[in-house]
Amino acid sequence: MNPQEVIDYWYSDRIRKRWFSSTPELDAEIREKYEPLWISGVRGELDGWRTTAAGCLALVLVFDQFPLNMFRGQARSFQTEARAREVAREALNNKFDTELEKEKLPFLFMPFMHSEQLEDQDLAVALFERYGLNENLRFALHHREIVRKFGRFPHRNEILGRENTPEEREYLASKSAFRG
Repeated sequence: MNPQEVIDYWYSDRIRKRWFSSTPELDAEIREKYEPLWISGVRGELDGWRTTAAGCLALVLVFDQFPLNMFRGQARSFQTEARAREVAREALNNKFDTELEKEKLPFLFMPFMHSEQLEDQDLAVALFERYGLNENLRFALHHREIVRKFGRFPHRNEILGRENTPEEREYLASKSAFRG
């Protein structure tokens, strides 16, 4: 499999409709099709992809997006988020963001929005602002506010075996709680 195949799959009309509303069937499809590639990436066998804009985008998808589907509801779904951020930073350092179509940028930047570090949240907001990605910016601002308030994403606590603070319990019980 090559980077363009990953990108073509993720940006296909069929998958695009399910980016933020997956189904158990799609989760299973992504797991069957991409878990071996994810494992190869974890082993460093895809590091050669980091030399191009398309390769970086594909690796970010493999490390950041696919695990959310493949391992939904499990701690493993967050296992390679740091790698996704590393690849996204490398892409930015190499100015690969200037080589990608605007519609592809949100997923290159999303690892920063998924981070529980405020500096990464600030970077996500700045990147979405810089490129005028206003729909994504709205979500980035929301994510940043959660991390600013709690220092982490409370909706991940149960999956990651973390205790909720009283404030987090109150937030998670509210109608305005973000559930991931």
